[in-house]
Amino acid sequence: MSVEFKSITVFCGATSGRLPEFEEAAYQLGRNIAEGGYELVYGGGSAGMMGAVANGTVDYGGKVTGVIPQFLVDRELAHQRLHKLEIVETMHERKAIMNELGDAIISLPGGAGTLEEFFEMYTWGQIGLHEKPLGLINTRNYFDPLLAMFDKMISEEYLDDKYMKQLFLGEDFSSLIHQFKDFEPVEVRTYKDLQKGHRS
Repeated sequence: MSVEFKSITVFCGATSGRLPEFEEAAYQLGRNIAEGGYELVYGGGSAGMMGAVANGTVDYGGKVTGVIPQFLVDRELAHQRLHKLEIVETMHERKAIMNELGDAIISLPGGAGTLEEFFEMYTWGQIGLHEKPLGLINTRNYFDPLLAMFDKMISEEYLDDKYMKQLFLGEDFSSLIHQFKDFEPVEVRTYKDLQKGHRS
């Protein structure tokens, strides 16, 4: 099945990390989104990885929608060069709108907040709240420990390995979008299915 995408939601943090390669990868992702004719949806901030991915898209003529809570706007963290800025009240509302606006979801390296956003999107896909592919930009093998944790969850039977089919790994946008286009939603298992598995 070939899937068409118009907008890409990107989750990332307001810090840049220790090494310049991380911010460079964020800027390059934004640039690639613009050059591919896609729209960027992201968290609306101007600093760190968020600022870099937005700048990459804007600098190369792409459209950007930011979604940011009012309390962060009050801290003067909102990006001023966006085509559209949606101001919401809560962090949860922010994630819900970002999920709604994007046809696919990518996470860049980041901290606890970025991982929380990634896992909520992953879980929503697992329980059928969306049918979108998720990608990780694995700059400097940043997400390798996370992938090892997924292996552990599978081996301990806390995660069905079929749900790894909604998750894709790449070094850049072109490798991810190529994989996204062949994505097929995973059939959601019910709790009754899980109970049958334990009884069998």
